[in-house]
Amino acid sequence: MQVVASPEGAVLWTSGALPGSVHDLVAARAWGILRRLEQAGMTVLADKAYQGAGGPVVTPYKGKGKLESQKRANRSHARLRGPGERANAQLKCWRILRRLRCSPSKAGHMCKAIAVLQHYEVARG
Repeated sequence: MQVVASPEGAVLWTSGALPGSVHDLVAARAWGILRRLEQAGMTVLADKAYQGAGGPVVTPYKGKGKLESQKRANRSHARLRGPGERANAQLKCWRILRRLRCSPSKAGHMCKAIAVLQHYEVARG
């Protein structure tokens, strides 16, 4: 599953399901989300799995022997990505997603429904 969250941690978009063997960047390209984000003029902070995506995707510096400025940039990057990671973790907390009892092709629809329920819960306070 691919998830795009706002800087505040609200789920903005979820993909459908693909086999677990599909690399994150390949999945993002398959769903066309990178192109759509670029067209919308949005910048996305992503993890190292998305290195090489280009366009609107900003990833942390990779490898050993990073300069101190790169280490600081990575810490800032991780701090800013925190709310999005929390949004993803909250999706995974739903018991229905822990052990699917239906076709995996329906998991994307379930994630979208759960995102709506989460938005409703946050709006209610």
